[in-house]
Amino acid sequence: MGKVAILGIFVADTAYRADRMPRMGETILGNGFALGPGGKGSNQAVASAKLGAQTHIVSKLGQDDFAKLALETWARAGVIAHVDQVSETYTGAAYIFIEENTGDNAIIVAPGAAALISVADIEARAEVITGADVFVTQLEQPMDAAVRALELARGAGVTTVLNPAPAAELPEGMLALCDYVTPNETECEALTGITVVTPEDAERACMALKEMDVGTPIITMGEQGAYLHGHGLVPAVNAGPVVETTGAGDAFNGGFAAGLSEGLSPLEAARMGCATAGLSVTKAGTAPAMPERATVDALLRG
Repeated sequence: MGKVAILGIFVADTAYRADRMPRMGETILGNGFALGPGGKGSNQAVASAKLGAQTHIVSKLGQDDFAKLALETWARAGVIAHVDQVSETYTGAAYIFIEENTGDNAIIVAPGAAALISVADIEARAEVITGADVFVTQLEQPMDAAVRALELARGAGVTTVLNPAPAAELPEGMLALCDYVTPNETECEALTGITVVTPEDAERACMALKEMDVGTPIITMGEQGAYLHGHGLVPAVNAGPVVETTGAGDAFNGGFAAGLSEGLSPLEAARMGCATAGLSVTKAGTAPAMPERATVDALLRG
């Protein structure tokens, strides 16, 4: 069993389903609503833990019902939580619009307490990060905290994975701390200026990321799969009709990290990530849609 440490945020997902997005000033009737656990770091941790990796999350919560939802979600999945709870603000929340016919989504994230994660918080949890086989972070918590965590992990010889989401300007030297960087097409364009539609585009973008000192770029490309530099396109795994794409990227990252932690090659870990993502989109929700290891293995066996 490998050990994965994840720095990231939890938010309560408030998901609204409708035929289309309302225009500004317009009210439309929706087709459904659901409240559930989310946040990129939390989703990735749940995915990793359900695949069998010993998974730790470093985060910050409020003292409210959404915090209870976070702790219950992690306990159910087997995620080991290293969190502080603060009273001066709320646990994060996200507005998620889901287009009924396609399952595509648009999201607004309010990090709440997780926006208070500091470098001092990272230093206090240093042993969690440096004791892992794989460390993963994203860009939903403060940037300086993410950079410090990557520095600690890299200094301890831990494999580092940055999921640069949501897209943001990165401080100089951050990418050089990353063994793997896993943007989607939009995030990749923000980093490189290269529009990614085809595998050929992805290869050009990967070369640009290599020039920025990234160890190995991996570009997630939705229904096409994931482009792994040095190997090419790792095809998506069709596990059934798409219900909702929210959280698919998190499923890939959690599956990829879990695979790396147990000694799989980057290609094998990417295939695990694609299978995890392919299964996740067949169910509604984010964390609740993350599959169990036996289901992923069965899908990979075909």
